[in-house]
Amino acid sequence: IDIANNTAIQKLPRYDLIIDCCAEASVETSKKNVDVVFNTNLLGTFNILKKCKKDKSNLIFLSSSRVYSITKLRELKKNKSLIDEKFDTSGPKSIYGFCKYSSEHLIKEFSFMYKIKYIINRFGVISGPWQFGKQDQGFVSRWVWKHMNKRRFYYIGFEGRGSQVRDVIHITDVCKLIALQVKKIGNINNFTANVGGGKKNAISLRSLTKICQKITLNKIKILSNK
Repeated sequence: IDIANNTAIQKLPRYDLIIDCCAEASVETSKKNVDVVFNTNLLGTFNILKKCKKDKSNLIFLSSSRVYSITKLRELKKNKSLIDEKFDTSGPKSIYGFCKYSSEHLIKEFSFMYKIKYIINRFGVISGPWQFGKQDQGFVSRWVWKHMNKRRFYYIGFEGRGSQVRDVIHITDVCKLIALQVKKIGNINNFTANVGGGKKNAISLRSLTKICQKITLNKIKILSNK
């Protein structure tokens, strides 16, 4: 069903816990179709919260690293700081980021008024199976897909050198975390956390390009050996 359809949401059965991972995740879509992004990412969460209030359900919310200030993120190249939960959230953050950030505050307000237990996860880059190289599915799959299909790609931003670094978390680890939170939400709740793969899984676009090139060369060698 359409998450923006409150009538349909309220007709669903009662649940003890709702995991809200619905989103129009493409920042480019937020530039072209604001209504879709707003209705899915903010109005949708509002509808879910009304459902939580009605059924006295708890909530696990999948938020985004896009809640952080674009201006401050661009300054990271100067001081090489790491992002934590106290990083600046003021200023523009894209319509998508705004909706996710506003949803976080809605959740906290409903929790305060109606005693809803919640966990907010701010995810960075998630990667793994069932990503098909689309823009809204993460730069890792898109970068690999373009390289393997010999499509042109460009370094954009940060002086156009591909030096911007993100950590990457695999979808399997995301699912393990959510499963643990489902079990523990009765005792561990009402907090917001950044979730990522950590320093050891950090990668830049430039590094990813080198990995793609190695993969291609290895395939050529295997074919030659055969």
